[in-house]
Amino acid sequence: MEFLLTAALVLIPARLAASRLPRKPLADICGKPMIVRVLEQARNADIGPVAVACDDRQVAEAVQDHGGRAVMTRPDLASGSDRIFEAARQLDPEEKFDVLLNVQGDVPLIAPEAIRAAFAPLAIPEVSIGTIMTEITDPAFRDDPSFVKAVTTPNGAGQHRALYFTRATAPSGDGPLYQHVGIYAYRRSALADFVKLPPSPLEVREKLEQLRALEAGMRIDVSIIDSAPMDVNTPEDLERARAAYRAL
Repeated sequence: MEFLLTAALVLIPARLAASRLPRKPLADICGKPMIVRVLEQARNADIGPVAVACDDRQVAEAVQDHGGRAVMTRPDLASGSDRIFEAARQLDPEEKFDVLLNVQGDVPLIAPEAIRAAFAPLAIPEVSIGTIMTEITDPAFRDDPSFVKAVTTPNGAGQHRALYFTRATAPSGDGPLYQHVGIYAYRRSALADFVKLPPSPLEVREKLEQLRALEAGMRIDVSIIDSAPMDVNTPEDLERARAAYRAL
């Protein structure tokens, strides 16, 4: 079997239901649905084929109407990780792609280089999962629990090894704090193991899924990017995203 270690199957999980912003994936951003904007940025990263993993036919049709590929997944899946794992089994049953890259469906302004940065840590064979972080420069965000902190140490290869993720202000003392950005590049075998695991104690306590991987002994390494992409979770976020696209 041929494994494509220099490329990834890029998957964008999308759920139509959202409490704070109804029908979020289909929200219009300057003439295109948000999910299509994310799809375009993922394609621009140029690290492999891109598809949307969705649970509603309307999302699939919107993607297909703009020339994208969509795959339907079960609506009862617990997380985006479960959704991309199921989608990968449909799209790549022969498992030619050894890396599955999960791009959030609500980051229409994600930079292609940020997506590539999540892929970079997997150049180290011992790394199970690659992800990204950015330095917190605004003091107001250092103590904000909605800004997830990545506690890391340099890995000697230009990136960092994750030791912990937390909503608390950590680590203490002088030095930078880093905000974790939830874009993940999984080795396929690691994701297969991950989705079989029950929620872990620290995951439940912090409400951070990536802690399940650390508690199971998986190695997560992190690349640093210049700035965090804007998440779209509320009507106000959506207006900011529209303004940003109009300014391009």
